[in-house]
Amino acid sequence: MNRLQKTLSVNAAFSGVTGMVLILLNTWVAELFGRSEQSIFWIIGTMLIFFASTIIFEVIRQRQLWIKLIIIQDILWVVGSGFILLKRPFNLTDLGYIIIAIVAIIVLLMAINQTLALTSTKNEENR
Repeated sequence: MNRLQKTLSVNAAFSGVTGMVLILLNTWVAELFGRSEQSIFWIIGTMLIFFASTIIFEVIRQRQLWIKLIIIQDILWVVGSGFILLKRPFNLTDLGYIIIAIVAIIVLLMAINQTLALTSTKNEENR
């Protein structure tokens, strides 16, 4: 397994596990975030599981365009999280905002690692 496959696999695992937690423990997560409505956690969890499955597909295929799209989606997640942290539009608990910040940092690091791995893969192919 090359570096790109490893970084994508970490992203898929993190996204999949996070999605499962949001779905299976939605009541508990809603309490952590200070929300009575739990459906948003089901929705985000389902989207994350779908995202993880698309990443797994690219671990196998390694199509550069699709990997770039995965990286873009990670960056959009970080930007969206930054917006939520700065504007605080949802009146979440402090712990909820801390969780959003931690996840955003992890996703940012994955985007950086995936970008570096994709670049090194391109450089190896051009040799």
